[in-house]
Amino acid sequence: MAKICDLNGKKPDIVYPIFWEYKVIFDNLSDENSIIKECVGERNHKITPSNSSKNGKFKSFNLSVLVNNDSERLELFSLLKKHSKFVL
Repeated sequence: MAKICDLNGKKPDIVYPIFWEYKVIFDNLSDENSIIKECVGERNHKITPSNSSKNGKFKSFNLSVLVNNDSERLELFSLLKKHSKFVL
């Protein structure tokens, strides 16, 4: 079965440090700024609004965070996932 990103079974070669891009979706009542601050801590980051759902129940943001290695990138993904509806 073909995958969207088929690298012949190899992991992508990511050169760190890098600004990693996340798409984070919150419900409308969430305080995204405090959640992001809690997750990223003192890391250099930038958050920009993306979209809101048609009915206003959800809001999404583009989050760019400076990560230094693979484990830091994955840890941040897990933290964001715990506090938001979706993380891409």
